[in-house]
Amino acid sequence: MNIKDCYFLGKITKPHALAGEVILWLDVDNPNDYEGLSSVFLMIKNNLTPFFIENIQIRGKKSIAKFEDINKIEQTDAIIGADMYLPLNALPKLSGNKFYYHEVIGYSIVDNISKETLGVLESIYESTGQDLISMNCKGTEVLIPIADNIVKSVDRETQVMFVELPEGLLDVYLQP
Repeated sequence: MNIKDCYFLGKITKPHALAGEVILWLDVDNPNDYEGLSSVFLMIKNNLTPFFIENIQIRGKKSIAKFEDINKIEQTDAIIGADMYLPLNALPKLSGNKFYYHEVIGYSIVDNISKETLGVLESIYESTGQDLISMNCKGTEVLIPIADNIVKSVDRETQVMFVELPEGLLDVYLQP
């Protein structure tokens, strides 16, 4: 398995009790989607390694898991702090205006009112304050906040994202 074919699920944060259970931090919108999780890939020494789950108790973003062949607290040392990944095809399907960041790379950005193509979505910058779309518009990078009042809809079939940009946003980037 290659990391480019996976998405970040979360992290193993610390041991739980003495029988080899660990606390997981799940970096997902709906942790309950992962109640039946049977395996994950852990990043161990820069390699994705499959680990099979005997039992998982979803308790919100912090959950408890017991992995096969890890039966003592001492055995958890090797996986504490490890990042967890799943294959991209394991992502829950989204509909409507919800989208995964990786799926919209390369989409055309179109003004929702004029229907004019503004540019191409090249990447998404994630930050604690505001995630931003990086759009190539006439050879210039334009940053667009990801917000419901700006990103109006996503058409997966035609690979188009419709936006209503704040007044003057394009001018900030395109005017000399």
